[in-house]
Amino acid sequence: MTDLPPEGAPIPAPRFDTLPLDPKLLRAVADSGYTGMTPIQAKAIPLVLAGRDIMGAAQTGTGKTAAFTIPLLQKMLRHENASMSPARHPVRALVLAPTRELADQVANNVKTYAKHTQLRSTVVFGGIDMKPQTLVLKGGVEVLIATPGRLLDHIEAKNAILNQVEYVVLDEADRMLDIGFLPDLQRILAYLPKTRQTLLFSATFSPEIKKLASSYLQDPLLVEVARPNATATNVEQRFYSTTDDDKRAVIRQILKKRELSQAIIFVNSKLGAARLARTFERDGLKTQALHGDKSQDERLKALAAFKAGEVDLLVATDVAARGLDIADLPAVFNFDVPFNAEDYVHRIGRTGRAGASGLAVTLVTRDDNRLVADIEKLIKKPIEIEPFELEDDRPRRAPRRQFDDEPARVAPAAPAAAERAPEPVAEYASDRPRERSPERYAPRRQASSDPFFDKPYEARASDEPPSWEKSAPGGTPSPSRAPNIRAKRKVASLLGGGRG
Repeated sequence: MTDLPPEGAPIPAPRFDTLPLDPKLLRAVADSGYTGMTPIQAKAIPLVLAGRDIMGAAQTGTGKTAAFTIPLLQKMLRHENASMSPARHPVRALVLAPTRELADQVANNVKTYAKHTQLRSTVVFGGIDMKPQTLVLKGGVEVLIATPGRLLDHIEAKNAILNQVEYVVLDEADRMLDIGFLPDLQRILAYLPKTRQTLLFSATFSPEIKKLASSYLQDPLLVEVARPNATATNVEQRFYSTTDDDKRAVIRQILKKRELSQAIIFVNSKLGAARLARTFERDGLKTQALHGDKSQDERLKALAAFKAGEVDLLVATDVAARGLDIADLPAVFNFDVPFNAEDYVHRIGRTGRAGASGLAVTLVTRDDNRLVADIEKLIKKPIEIEPFELEDDRPRRAPRRQFDDEPARVAPAAPAAAERAPEPVAEYASDRPRERSPERYAPRRQASSDPFFDKPYEARASDEPPSWEKSAPGGTPSPSRAPNIRAKRKVASLLGGGRG
């Protein structure tokens, strides 16, 4: 009779060595430090090995990458060979990811699990030169991890031939199937064989995405190990009411009080990420920005520095919200409430991974009530928005100047002679009482310097008409001219004058 664990004791996780896996893969898994499977791995791996199309929904940080990587490598071991010919190494598994960082992370996991085999893998994404990627593709790979845009570039350049693909994986499938990626995804799937095994994995699946996904899968099985769109139970979620001007101070105070060594701060715009990173840098915190306008080399260096602990804060857009695995990340801040409620689940999933505890803080302003209501509807939990008491350690401004109708602030005067009582002295010159005399505000008139100009106008008594009314000889009126203009002289016609 099998001994049962005592009541209330945690049930041990099923072990990888109970699965029909090749010793090469089991060795690689053991090298990674894993022995027991997570719930999504325990449910998905046997189904993938059985050749079923599945839609896997699980919370972030539960090992979804290994849930599809390990069984696919097991199924491709039958094609393993040491030949140097590219024709012996066609693309047999295609993994599509929405972001460059996630694609690079999946590629690292594939290399880790396949390191004891002769299966080849590579990753292609935009933002870097295509030539090195082309050389690797021309040499032949069995597993290709890619972002949709760069993969289409290689397909059109005849660098990637996908007519022998047997397995397709859409990582973060909800993002891959939204309106932004759908046209590229449809073009890519048109190059693939109709008969293939398709796997979809994500932390969130809306009903619309599930309906759309079913058109790309054959008799799919839905594998859920938690309530759909649920957040991790080991993540402490706090919503604080604040203003835009106080957000930075709130984050600094929480970092100081909770003694948090690192954190990711999510914002909604690339420009906002760059500006916020600069302000935290001026506050004395080692900060890096991560957004789509940075080159791929800059993005990878920023992420590597953060993982190595060389950076305190990583200010990022949603390019860092999906799939990134950062060990022991203590906290995540939503500087901006995300526009899409699904992104909230992915953002806070960067902390509290692999069973560790984490903190997720969302800063809410008066304009964010509708977005918070969308999050509440998605996670099906009531959200309590708490007021945040900010410790005001900022430098005080000088006291403002008072107006005349306010009581003057007085300070005690210096001690004087004993026989004279101290008189109150105004603290500022502007606080001294002002005497308003009527003469001060009366209009001023300047005395005339010449009595001639004060006389009213009087017509001249002279009968002589003005010069411009005098008639020239012959009865014609004389043209008026200024006294300094000389009259024209008569010139003979021979010299150009008029006839007399």
